[in-house]
Amino acid sequence: MNIIVCIKQVPETTEVRINPETNTLMREGVKSIINPFDMYAIEEALRLKERFGGKVSVITMGPPQADAALREAISMGADEGYLVCDRAFAGSDTWATSYTLAGAIKKLEPYDLIICGKQASDGDTAQVGPGISTHLNIPQVTYVKKVEEATDKSMRLERMLEEGYEIIQTPLPALLTVVKEINEPRIPSLKGLMRAKNAKIIMFTQKELNLDPQQIGLCGSPTQVVKIFTPTPRVGGQILKGEVPDIVKELVELIKGEVN
Repeated sequence: MNIIVCIKQVPETTEVRINPETNTLMREGVKSIINPFDMYAIEEALRLKERFGGKVSVITMGPPQADAALREAISMGADEGYLVCDRAFAGSDTWATSYTLAGAIKKLEPYDLIICGKQASDGDTAQVGPGISTHLNIPQVTYVKKVEEATDKSMRLERMLEEGYEIIQTPLPALLTVVKEINEPRIPSLKGLMRAKNAKIIMFTQKELNLDPQQIGLCGSPTQVVKIFTPTPRVGGQILKGEVPDIVKELVELIKGEVN
């Protein structure tokens, strides 16, 4: 089973700066880590490889320093790392990112499965995984919490819902986004760390991918950030004391005063 895992390098802190001209994150000088949800995607890919054989390829889109995330994935047991990197891709929103990653994934065909974390900690949109499946025209199953059965042609999955889960059977190739309930990521071994240090990271630029220039980077991003600002701090409220009927009456009067 040939599996591709899409990961993202994100800031380790929420205290990030915004470029005032482009309204995009400024990642320079900020310590980065693999998006936490993507760690579960890597782990699940490795477990499937251990069960069915094949290989695990990890791909990310970002600046040159994002190769550190790929090496960490290789240290866990992934076989290959691919970095999609070009200034032409800078400023991509989720649509342009999914289009670019889909273009890179086509270079890795054939594949049986693509796995992503359910969302990134810096954007929290949960859109890139489904976007990739749309561009590749393959089935998608989101919020996967368990792989029940798998063959070379289909998979039976548990998909997490707000109040339970549902069972879904999907043909392959397909794309999954996984939640943290699916597994517990492993700690890299010393042998894995040494292998990752010497691993060759393959880079894809716009020249290799030959994507439509109108669909990449800021130019291909229909999402436009018009303004970014810090919300005004909320003033302290008040605590109502007394018997419940009296508190309800006082609360109603306060609400009426706010409305009027």
